Parts: sequence; structure tokens; C-alpha cells
Amino acid sequence: MEFRYLGHSGLKISEITYGNWLTHGSQVENDVATQCVRAALDEGISTFDTADVYANTAAETVLGEALKGERRESLEIFTKVYFPTGPRGKNDTGLSRKHILESIEASLTRLQTDYVDLYQAHRYDTETPLEETMQAFADVVRQGKALYIGVSEWTAEQLREGHALAKELGVQLISSQPQYSMLWRVIEDEVVPTSRDLGISQIVWSPIAQGVLTGKYKPGQAPPEGSRAADEKGGADMIKRFMNDDTLTRVQDLQPVADELDLSMAQLAVAWVLQNDNVAAALVGASRPEQVTENVRAAGVRIPAELMTRIDEVLGDLPETDGAKTAEGMPKQRLA
Repeated sequence: MEFRYLGHSGLKISEITYGNWLTHGSQVENDVATQCVRAALDEGISTFDTADVYANTAAETVLGEALKGERRESLEIFTKVYFPTGPRGKNDTGLSRKHILESIEASLTRLQTDYVDLYQAHRYDTETPLEETMQAFADVVRQGKALYIGVSEWTAEQLREGHALAKELGVQLISSQPQYSMLWRVIEDEVVPTSRDLGISQIVWSPIAQGVLTGKYKPGQAPPEGSRAADEKGGADMIKRFMNDDTLTRVQDLQPVADELDLSMAQLAVAWVLQNDNVAAALVGASRPEQVTENVRAAGVRIPAELMTRIDEVLGDLPETDGAKTAEGMPKQRLA
């Protein structure tokens, strides 16, 4: 495992970070989830990312149980706040002072820890003054319940405004958590340059494009049974933008590049996002321990410039690069 500084801070995190978004507390049994966490620890992963909304708080509980007994100082534990939790009451969502201060207490209880290393705004709250949000985050840091703050899927302008307020309040906003992969590059034109200016790093989610970049989906064929694209409970909707023959054919054409580097397709995809010097970590999840072991092999890989160029040539104009997609995907109002 290799480690990178998170933003303009002294905090180092594992460049492969374990996330339990779609699995823990919902898609896999708790004992398997614990096995995945143990596998991550065995492979040198020290950084774990979750959120209160995942499986409606159950994912935090599972992660807390799985990490119980580990030396806390050797771990970096991240969580997030914004989306509705609990009974979805009028204040059970958003980034109001009330929701933030209540949510951090509940998250710490579920995670069985006195503090999180990073507390993140899961989305931008259009209904709460940003000053109120940042003051609440600053108070969480001053109370010792979080060491640093971050955001997820904020635009470049929102990053600048939030960073300025955080600086005024004397706290460090050091991270951004966007979707990023070979196929989804919307952060490259605005979010990444802005983040470099501000001393903010990316912790990217879905580096293998919800599984598409593993190459397991073949053009003209039905998705494999049990795969995300075959999941009618929600997984299929999330992946459908990539499930067309043009995309799947070009992904298959990346296999020779992976072979040349002696990597699996998934490892190539994770290694690709880590070539961006503004990316501190790639978030990977797992429904089986062996998936963790495979993904970790992307750590420390350096893809030669000529192969990065070949990847671009294979994919052509296929990747989504429109920076406006970040704002378009943002909730226009709270969801409760």
C-alpha cells in the first residue's frame, strides 16, 4: 500500500480507500462485510469511508463493529452528512446546524469512536445558508468530533466559497469526493484546477464505473446474473448510462493495455484515476474479500504516458467531460 497527503494537510491516507456504500448493511450479510474489512486491513488499507445514509445508518454500524479492537490512531475513518436518515422528518436531512450537530453524535455512536478523521458534506444544501453550514462544521472540529472537513460533489464555485468560509473560521476543508473514472471525467476542467489552487484533494468514487470497466459486461449480451446491471432494485438504474454496445465494445478494447501492464481490467481502472496528481485516493468497495485483494494491486502502479495516450485513443469521445454535469446532478432541494 502507498499513502498520500489529503489536501494541504499533514494527514496521510491509503491511496486505496475502502468504502461501504452499496454493500454493508444492505446487499451482503454482516459477517461477509466484516470479512471484507478484515481483508482491507490485511492488505494495508488504513482509510475507511462511509456515510450515515448508507443503508439508512446500518453501514456505519457494520463498519464500527468490523473495526472494533483496532488501534484507532492507525485508522482514518470518514463519514458524511446530508441525505435523509431515520424517519425522514423535516429536519432529518440537509446541512442545517441542527442536522449536522445531531448527525455527528449519531455517527460517532454507530462507528464506536470518539471522532472521525474527516466529516464530509455529502451534497451542497441549497436551502441552508452556507455560513450556517460551515459554522456548524467548524464547531464539530473545535469539539474534537472531527479533525478535518470535506465535501462531496460540489462545484468549483461552491468549493471556493466553502473553502473561504472554512479558512475564516480557522478549520481545514481539505477534500472533495466526486465520481471519477475513465468514462466520467467531469471534474477535470473546473473542479480539479480549483482544488489544486485551494489545497484540496479528490477522494474519488466509482473508479471502475460501477463495474463496467471490469470488462464483465459484453456488448450484445445480457448482464451476468447477480451483477449490478441485473439488479432491478436500483443497481441497474445507476449503471444504465454505460450499458450500451458502443461503450462496452470500447471497454473490451482496453484489455490489451491491461495485459501489457499485467493488470486486470479493474486494476487498470483504479490505477488510471490514481495517475491524476490531485487524486489522493480511489474508493473501492467489495461484496467478497477477494475483490479487496484484487483492487489493492492497483496501488503504486505507474502507467506510462504512452499507455495513458492509448487509453484516450481507444475511448475517443466516449468519456463524459462536461463540467456542468456536477451541478446538474445536485439535489435542487432537500429530499425530505
